[in-house]
Amino acid sequence: MKIENHPNFVVLEDEKDDIIDFASFIESQVPSKYKGQNVVLNLLKYEDLELPQLLQFLKTSNLHRKTKQSFVIVNDAIDFDDVPFEMIVVPTLQEAGDIIEMEEIERDLGF
Repeated sequence: MKIENHPNFVVLEDEKDDIIDFASFIESQVPSKYKGQNVVLNLLKYEDLELPQLLQFLKTSNLHRKTKQSFVIVNDAIDFDDVPFEMIVVPTLQEAGDIIEMEEIERDLGF
């Protein structure tokens, strides 16, 4: 897994080509190693990502967001209308950073 640290979030990217294995790995790593951090999953390399594959990250997304931290997935292949409202999926890393900034402002304001 590639890890890229930014001032207010960390970007995690799969170095292999197995999205299901990566989802399982993320599920075990995020709660312990990235507790208290905003997390961005870079899934841009998965150009044929389908909804069932994306849903493998739903549990981790829900658990991490309950801790009042952002969990954003970056992929431009998925139809955004199909994404469950509990998940945040954006097409670029820039937009992921913007979402995290907005969510931090909302948390600071008590939302």
